[in-house]
Formats: sequence, C-alpha cells, structure tokens
Amino acid sequence: MVGDVQSALRELIGRFRDNLASYKKPGYNETQTRREFIDPLFELLGWDVANAHGYAEAYKHVVHEDRLRIGRSSKAPDYSFRVGGTRKFFLEAKKPSVDINKDSEAAFQLRRYAWSAKLPLSILTNFETLSVYDCRVKPAAGDKPSIARILSIHYDELPDRWSELSSIFSLDAIHKGAFDRFASAEKVRKGVATVDDDFLDQIEGWRDRLARAFKRRNRDLDTFDLNDAVQKTIDRLVFLRIAEDRGIEPYGRLKQALSSKGTYSNLTKIFREADKRYNSGIFHFDAKDGSSETLDTTTLSLDLDDAPLKEIIEGLYPPKSPYEFSVIPADILGQVYERFLGKTIKVVGRSLEIDDKPDVKNAGGVFYTPSYVVRHIVNAVLQPLLAGKAPTDVSGERTGTLPVRVLDPACGSGSFLIEVYQALLDWYLEKYVEAGSTRAARGAHPRIFQAASGEWRLTIAERKRILTTHIYGVDVDPQAVEVTKLSLLLKVLEGESSDQVAAQINFLDNQRVLPDLGALIRCGNSLIAPDFYGLFDPNLLSEDQLHKINVFSWQKAFPSVFRDGGFHAVVGNPPYGASLLAEEKQYLSNQFGWQSYQLDTYLVFLEQSLRSLLRDSGFLGMIIPNPWLTNLRQDRMRQKVFEVSKVHEIVHFTFPVFRRAKATVDTEIVILERASSKRHKPNTYVINAIGPDEQIDLKLGTQITHDQDAWRKSAALPINIFLDKSGRALAEKMREAGKELSLSFHTSVGMKPYQKGKGRPQQSADDVKNRIFDANTRLTTEYRQYLRGGDIKRFVVKPVEDRYIKYGEWLAEPRLSAGFDAPEKILMRQTGDSLVATVDQQSFLCMNNMHVLVPRDPKTNLYAVTAIINSRTMNWYYQTLNPEAGEALAEVKKANVDRLPLPKLSAQQANTLAKLTKRMSANLLMLPSATEKKRQMMLTMIESDFDAVEEIVGDLFNLNATDRKRVVADQVKHSPL
Repeated sequence: MVGDVQSALRELIGRFRDNLASYKKPGYNETQTRREFIDPLFELLGWDVANAHGYAEAYKHVVHEDRLRIGRSSKAPDYSFRVGGTRKFFLEAKKPSVDINKDSEAAFQLRRYAWSAKLPLSILTNFETLSVYDCRVKPAAGDKPSIARILSIHYDELPDRWSELSSIFSLDAIHKGAFDRFASAEKVRKGVATVDDDFLDQIEGWRDRLARAFKRRNRDLDTFDLNDAVQKTIDRLVFLRIAEDRGIEPYGRLKQALSSKGTYSNLTKIFREADKRYNSGIFHFDAKDGSSETLDTTTLSLDLDDAPLKEIIEGLYPPKSPYEFSVIPADILGQVYERFLGKTIKVVGRSLEIDDKPDVKNAGGVFYTPSYVVRHIVNAVLQPLLAGKAPTDVSGERTGTLPVRVLDPACGSGSFLIEVYQALLDWYLEKYVEAGSTRAARGAHPRIFQAASGEWRLTIAERKRILTTHIYGVDVDPQAVEVTKLSLLLKVLEGESSDQVAAQINFLDNQRVLPDLGALIRCGNSLIAPDFYGLFDPNLLSEDQLHKINVFSWQKAFPSVFRDGGFHAVVGNPPYGASLLAEEKQYLSNQFGWQSYQLDTYLVFLEQSLRSLLRDSGFLGMIIPNPWLTNLRQDRMRQKVFEVSKVHEIVHFTFPVFRRAKATVDTEIVILERASSKRHKPNTYVINAIGPDEQIDLKLGTQITHDQDAWRKSAALPINIFLDKSGRALAEKMREAGKELSLSFHTSVGMKPYQKGKGRPQQSADDVKNRIFDANTRLTTEYRQYLRGGDIKRFVVKPVEDRYIKYGEWLAEPRLSAGFDAPEKILMRQTGDSLVATVDQQSFLCMNNMHVLVPRDPKTNLYAVTAIINSRTMNWYYQTLNPEAGEALAEVKKANVDRLPLPKLSAQQANTLAKLTKRMSANLLMLPSATEKKRQMMLTMIESDFDAVEEIVGDLFNLNATDRKRVVADQVKHSPL
C-alpha cells in the first residue's frame, strides 16, 4: 500500500513538474488546481474528498464550501476536513500563479478562518508549496506570510517528507490522535489568543462602554432596563454583523450608521428594517407582529452618544477586526456568551458597577458544558425517539402522532438546544434524501432544494418549521433567554444566501424570514410556580429578589405540550449548588420531597423532570455531579429515581469536565427513561479520554453492566457504578466473612474546637479568628495535645508539630463521649479516598477530620485490627462502599467505617498481625533518620511485613488466587509508606 501511494504521488508530482509553465499562466485557475492536484493529494492521505462512500451530509470527510462574494472578497475556506462531523482543519487553495510565500492576503485569509473557527492548524497551498500555519496565533492585517507558519513543503520534497505530512494530516493520523498531539506539542508562540477569550474581552468592553453611555444620556434607566438595553444592542449588532459575513445582509451595512451624526438613531432605522425582514424577537417593535414576550417598547427611544458605537462598529470590520464571523461555530459563540452572562451591570447611586452575578460568584465562575458532553447527551436521547420513524411521524404531521418535543429547563446560552436543533436538521435532511430527494423538493412547500454545489439542503421554511416544532427552553435569566434565541436564529440562517432569504419574505401574509421564539424559549424560574405567592407576600420581597424568584407556570407557558402528556425529552446541565433565598429553600423543600439531605438544585431539576415534565417513555439526559449515587444520605433520591425510570446509561469521567472550576466536581452523564425498570440492566461507562474526533466513544471506555432491581433493593446504600459482576461477588464474599465493625467498636468523629455562637460561653467571631484556646505548649493541666489528619500515617502517629488546646465545654463541639481517654484506641484519617489507621496509646485528642475507634471489648487486639484496616484487601472493600477513589473531595465517612467487615481471628492470627504491625510501626518511625543503606533494608522489611499482613487478611476473607490478584491490581498504589 505504501508503495502504491508513493507511486501515485510521484506520478502527480511529475505531471505538475512537466507542465508547470502552463499551470503558472493566469488562465489556469484555482478550480483546476483543486481538481487535478489538491484533491488527489489529499485522497492519498486517506480522505474521501469526493464523498465516494456516500456519507450523509453531516458526516462527510470533506466539505467543499460554497464561496460567497462579500464586498471585494469571497467568504468561506475552500475545504473543511472533518472527523465524525467535527472540523479538524481548513485548507485554502490558490492557483499556482499565486506565490503563497509572498502573498500576505492569502495567509491572512486562511488564518482568520481557522482562528475564528478555533482550529489549531490549517493549510494554505497552490500545490507548488504547501504551508502549515499555527492558527492559534491571533491574525493581524499586514502580517507577513511567514508569521505563524510552522511547515513549508515544496512539491519536489513531498516524497521525502511524506511521512512527516501524513503523520499529522492523514485521516489515519487524526483518528489515532497524532494531529492533536502535534498541535498541543507545538511551543506556545507570541500572540497566541483563542477566539472565544478574545471576543469575550471585546464584548465585555462593549458592555462597559454602552452601559455608561446609555446611563449618561438616560438617567431614569434602572438596573433591569439598563442591562436589557445593553444586551439587546450587542445582540443586534452581533446578529447583523454575522449575517453580513454569511452573505445574508449587504456587507458593510452597519458601517452606514456611521456616515452621519446620530449613529444610534441611524442604527434604529436599520433595526426597524431588520424587524420587517426577520421579525425574530431580536427585532420586535410592533405589537401586532409577534409574541408579547419579546416586544421591545423601550430601546429605540433611548439616546446614545456616537463615540462608543463608532468604536464598536469599526472594531467589527477588518482591518481592526480579526474575526471571520461566517465560520465561528455556534458553540464557540455560546461559550463566549455563557461567560459574558456571568456578569451584570448594577446601578449604584449615580455610578455603575459590573460584577459577577451572585450564583456565579458562589460557584466560582461560569462553566460552559463541553461540546462532546452536549453532543453525547443529545444523541443518546434523540436516537430512541427517532429510530425507525419517518419525518411525518417525528413532526406530528401523520394522523395519530405527536411532534417530538425537546426541553432544556435551564437553557443558559442555549448550547443543548443548538445541538438538538442541529441533530434534527441533519436527521430530516438525511431522511428526505433517502426517501427520494425529488419528492421532498417538489410542491408548493418544498422541504429541500439543491444548492449550486449539488448538495441537498433544507429550505429556510423547513428549518423554521423544525425549530418551532421541536425546541423548547426556559431560563430564569432574561439575558440568557435572549442569547439562546439569538443562537438558534443564527442557526436557522446558516448556509443561506441573500436571495434565499429574500424569497422567504411575504409582506402580504406578514411572513418573515425568522420565527419569533418568544412562545418557545421562555423566561422564568423552572422550579418555582405562581403558588409561591400563596406562601410568601411579594410586597415583602425586594425587586432583586422578585427578579431572582421569577415564578413560572409550565401549564400556561406550554399548554399544548402538557395537554399531550409532556415533553419527549429533557436535556441539559442544571445548576449545581445554586445560592437560594430562604423563601426559595422553604418552597422547594415543600414542593420537592425526593431529597433527604442538603437541598441541591440539580437534584430538584432531576426530580421535577421525572415527576412532571417528561411524558411516559420520555428520555432525560443530563450531566450532574455523582454524589446522588454515592452519598449515604441521598437514599430517598436514589430509591425514587430507580422506581420511576430506567437507567439506560451512566457515563463517568475520570478527568475534570469543567476545567475552570475552582473546586473539582466529579460529574457524569445520566440517561434515563421514564418507564418501569423491572429486570432492567443499566450500563455504566468509565471514560478516560475524549477521542480525536472530539466525541465520546463508549467503545473505548470500560463498560460495566448492572442490575437495576439490585440497585433499587440497596438504594439505602451508595451505588458503586465501577464494580462489575465479579467485583460484586467478591465484595459479597468479604461481607459474609466478617461482622460489621460497629459491633466491635464505638466510632466517633473528633472534636470541633471553634464555631461562632457555640460553646459555653458562646464563642465570638474574634474567638474563632484568634483560636483563643490553642497553644504550642501545655500551659496548664487543662491543655491537651491534639492531632490533625495529617499527623497520622498507616501504623504510626507522627505529629507535624506540637499542638495543644484548652479542652472543655467552651469548645464548639468537644465530643466528650468520643473516648479520647481510652488507654488504647484506633485513630483513622477522615480526609482522603483510602483507609489510614494507627493505634494511639497516649490519649491524644483529635480534630474532626479524624475518627476515633474505641473497642467495646477491652481485650480486642487493636494492633491486629489496625493491620486488617490498613490492608489492601480492606481498602479494596472500602472503595466498593464509597467509590470516590481519586476524587479531590473524597472523605472516609463514619457510616462507611462502621460497615467495614471484621473477620473472626484466631489467637495465633491476631498475635502474628499485631507483631507485624508493631514492627512496621517501629521501622516507619525510624526511617527518616536512617542512613541510606539501612533505609533500603528497612524499606524492604516494611514491604515484606505488609505483604505478610496481606496474605493473612486474604485467608481471613477466604480469598482465592483470582480474588487476591484482583485486589493487588486494583490497589497497586496502596502501601504502608
């Protein structure tokens, strides 16, 4: 095969060389270059350039972009190379007469495309030379062609450098991740700035300037109206500027507003014309034209200085603008807006402040859901709803069917709804083409048409119908609602030309290009209904509190949906740990009863979706934290979920999904069906990495099949989704071989010294701040030495420093009954994901990040029990009870300590384990001060003793060779050191 490629490559090069003089003449054009040389070159790299395999439009390897004439130049890169529908790189082609080593415009054009699309690498070629650019470097007008160029290959060098090129840009290399590895390995160059970060900086600057300019000329604007005016102005400018780059609006239209004084007045005229053209809700100034939800009676009458608008509009066009709006993906815009919406403008007296919204501040930032998560959830819920159906079944046009309706109840900037919409667009187009494209292209209302490129596309009318038939969203934040609508409307116009848009306008029937989404994307609090005001007087709440509560009636908002039984699917990333008013907490606690511990909003969304939003056999797909499965106190939530739904799959990530989070949140995708779960077998998948196509490939993860009936019966306990069938059998064997630790030991949590308002007398804030009972020496007989979790290791007590505390009822929680004075006790560390225990014979106090284990029978051999607790075998079992291995916030909880199985020991076994424990303890204590030679001997002895403990513990639990091998493999990092 390699020889065939080299032979074909040399033939291609020879033909180019033999006729180079002819190819360099002006008459030999770019299209000929592409067909005769560039297409064959990339076919040799494994790409299906001509779609010979007949892949559906959404999954073609290579998209040959339709080029639009915009102003003086054409828009859209020549080729978009994709894997699984995900763009990997662009290629911009030039004819051989264009010297790409000297042509600054060609390099700048490519770099703008790729930088705007957030692609790390892209290619510029006239076949004579192939240049690879690092497109993370922000492009600037006037850049030399050499800027950010990292590879340049002359056609004569291709045979010798073929392995270099194919190892990065071949289809096989991309599938194997080589492209991504090469891009990430490239050194960070000066000027690297991602398009989302850069554009966020831009629009945040616009917000600041517009807010101050609006307030300066319109003193009566309150906080709400000011935020609304600024947001709508930015949305309108962004929408129209994107429409220009896509060839839908005349290029440079916004610049016309700068041609005379009164820029804002000039803009309002453009906005009114856009209302007649689109009537989308972004532009809605006439009450007769659309939903009352989107009617704007305020912004056009406001006054605004010319200066900020001039700066903003000029910054939207080259040479000041580096953005190519025609290729910026919808999810990138969504990420920008999601972070943008995390801040709000506040009117404070006569000044303005722009600050994080309370929920954002509480969460430590805004965390946009990665595209691979959104795509997987959407595909997982839509696939069973669409499988085996015709378009008329899904649309509800066939008698006896209902349209498939998909909801995001906390839609934010709309990332999930955009993905749902795109998936449905792809599905409908594929079905129409499969059924015979000419049929769907005929009649008074054709569903598809054939573009100039020969590709079949959905008409705008059909794209509008799909959007308004299937997509629903709600968010408490009015700005988020507007952004969701903006993103969806831009999606309607994707790939459309100005002529196609014009053909949709029918002024006589009041038909416009875009739908008004006010009745489908609603603003309100998904969790709080109007009956809230039956419990709390709205007159006693501030305006800010009323905006936050923002009651919402599902039945009134979507009457036809609930008349038909509810939504077919609910998707999203609900807010976790949102800050709630006292009134909200009380209301939610009364209305939603599935939680039994620390009310959390993501679980309220889960309960609401299963109880009242989904229809029977409807699907739920969300990404949520995993404590609902592992927290002992969320037993009622687990029980209810397992009773009313089938768990189809749980996808757990071993890496942080939300990388910007200040605290690591372990999250997983949950796919549920509202249906009886009897004899259902859920699958869980453990995912270690995302594939090179930037999608989740379940085949590359670890798949584990479970039994939901067993889950339901044991819902009072944590659910370990990582434990396979043989692991569950091993855990059961160990459980039966021992009795719960709580029968032999009294377990307590250590003391809590400080908390304002606690202790006798009650502690003040200064008492807590100054830690008034602490000392580094024993000041009086009341002072006792205490330990923290870090002061113990397996088998040893080794304080980091001496700490003493005045011990008594003046402490917040002294835990007088903990048994600190027992002559012997076991201390265990609470923080961490594994068991750490040692024997204490010095009556230490300890903090509440430790557990105190006092034997019920004073004859119990604590050294033997400590050996069992510290063993790999017991740690393996513990992690079946509490599957938090590797989690940043993992804790060894008292309830799980009490459930550890202690096997029955013979006197000989107890004595042997005790002897090994004491010897390891002595060696571990002497280890730091030992000479290097002795240290190596002691390490060998410690490891040998630990292995001896393991052998005995394995015998106590009746483990066979296979069991022991599994324990060792799973606990390879567990050691006495």
